[in-house]
Amino acid sequence: MCFPPFLSVLSTHDVEVAETLIGVINFLLIFVAARTFAEVLVRLSLPTIVGELLAGVVIGASGLHLLMPPTTNAQLNEGFVNLISSLASVPPEAVPDLYFETFPSLQAVATLGLYALLFLTGLESELEELVAVGVQAFTVAMAGVILPFALGTFGLMFIFQVDLIPAVFAGASMTATSIGITASVFGELGFLKTREGQIVIGAAVLDDILGIVILAVVVALATGGALEIAPILKLVGAATLFVIGAIALSRTAAPGFDWLLERLKAPGAVVVASFVILVLSCFVATAIGLEAALGAFAAGLILSSSKNNHAIQQSVLPLVSLFATIFFVLVGAGMDLSVINPLDPTSRSALVVAGFMLIVAIVGKIAAGWSFIIDKPTDRLVVGLGMMPRGEVGLIFLGLGTSAGLLTPSLEAAVLLMVIGTTFLAPVLLRVVLKDKTPGGGNSIPDDVAANPVGLV
Repeated sequence: MCFPPFLSVLSTHDVEVAETLIGVINFLLIFVAARTFAEVLVRLSLPTIVGELLAGVVIGASGLHLLMPPTTNAQLNEGFVNLISSLASVPPEAVPDLYFETFPSLQAVATLGLYALLFLTGLESELEELVAVGVQAFTVAMAGVILPFALGTFGLMFIFQVDLIPAVFAGASMTATSIGITASVFGELGFLKTREGQIVIGAAVLDDILGIVILAVVVALATGGALEIAPILKLVGAATLFVIGAIALSRTAAPGFDWLLERLKAPGAVVVASFVILVLSCFVATAIGLEAALGAFAAGLILSSSKNNHAIQQSVLPLVSLFATIFFVLVGAGMDLSVINPLDPTSRSALVVAGFMLIVAIVGKIAAGWSFIIDKPTDRLVVGLGMMPRGEVGLIFLGLGTSAGLLTPSLEAAVLLMVIGTTFLAPVLLRVVLKDKTPGGGNSIPDDVAANPVGLV
């Protein structure tokens, strides 16, 4: 590992002690804060994911500055710095550098949690139902991309006189749907296997694909590069073949996986073999230019037809409960609410733009719930609300726009508020809408599903 020059004078032992202390304290903060807020939210009949996000906000960039993703560019809590300095015998000025040097390891664990969650989502998806609602999911995904993008881009240009490229990028940031947050909320509420849940999950997967294409187009426009159609068509084709291939493999590869499991005798064979499929699928998705998260979901689809499905779920669920919690807390920790302080005169213009973007982001996705035709009873409001959270995907858009210098400070703040608003509102509104409803429009979900949703903590 490479350290800044002044850290090289520290002894290896002191550096290792400091890194270990930082890592252990980070895990302690995450789990204690997440558990505390989750317990409160459960008693308020709200999804625990909201508690995890709130925990991140409180201990992160908007609160105590104890959990600080490097992208926030904020100062680490002074008490935290002094504690590590005294325990590890390193100078206080060295602690922030050591902290940010080790943070990628925490992010890697969080990413593993996201992949495990999406793997479990694919595993619990009803493949036949997912295929059956494919047309509806495609329609919802397209409407959920086009409406926010068009309304956001043209509204920013003509109402707020935002330049073309920043307006296009801000509009593109509203097209995303966080499949991780959506899957967690639907699983926790017991609606993952319903028609509405499958439409939303399918549309969220397609949104992920469309988001990659939109990012490629916007970045090409922003950098002044040539906008070539062939690479875009190649990317869309690869994504289509990848999803179709995963569905086909669920019928052909699952029996082979079961045959292999029958011959493995060492403890932990189920979870290890499952994660081999997960890693391979993520590798293939990344190799052809797609998101690894899409590969994780596809891996779950591949094994969804396995006769060991229940055993795989039971082995993966504890990993999801631990590591996905870290992921959601980090999402909350990366949200810096100080940029939208209404008491700060410089933030007020950003709040007006942010209010517009938040309304467009909500209305655009909810309207997508009415964009499809189906001959079966379906709660369209649930579909629209399920498409609403931007979560980590929106933060990725924001990070790219900021690093490329495409957004003004006020527009950055507006995009951030839109991401925060949709991320927190979607789980709460879904809980309110689904509170007195039975999954499937009156058809009870199977007992094993009700007893074992995707819920995290």
